[in-house]
Amino acid sequence: MSTPEPPASSRPISIPDLPPFGSPDAFLWEPLRPGVDAAWIYGKDSEGPRAALLRYQPGAVVSEHEHLGFEHIFVLAGSQTDGTTTYPTGTLSVFPPGWSHEITSGGGCLVLAIWTGPLAFKEE
Repeated sequence: MSTPEPPASSRPISIPDLPPFGSPDAFLWEPLRPGVDAAWIYGKDSEGPRAALLRYQPGAVVSEHEHLGFEHIFVLAGSQTDGTTTYPTGTLSVFPPGWSHEITSGGGCLVLAIWTGPLAFKEE
């Protein structure tokens, strides 16, 4: 007797050889903000939990925004800054609900971003 497969939403997601070890060109990228592209892992259109790889072009800026849930950022390549702290390759940051910042990347970077809730952009 075979075991039925669980629905896709309840299966683990595994991405081997994440950059810088693999090739970021292997992902389906789409514009997220000016100069920032996203490769969605899950929850693209959700106001709840979602995750994506974010690819910042050199000089890209994500304007000031407030986190309405937690944000986890793992810098896979390059670096980004929030004006007070620079987060180089290998840095894991967890920003709590209520945290506001603007993110820039002078040389470009690649990050894994996981959000538990929406973002509120100041200019919107």
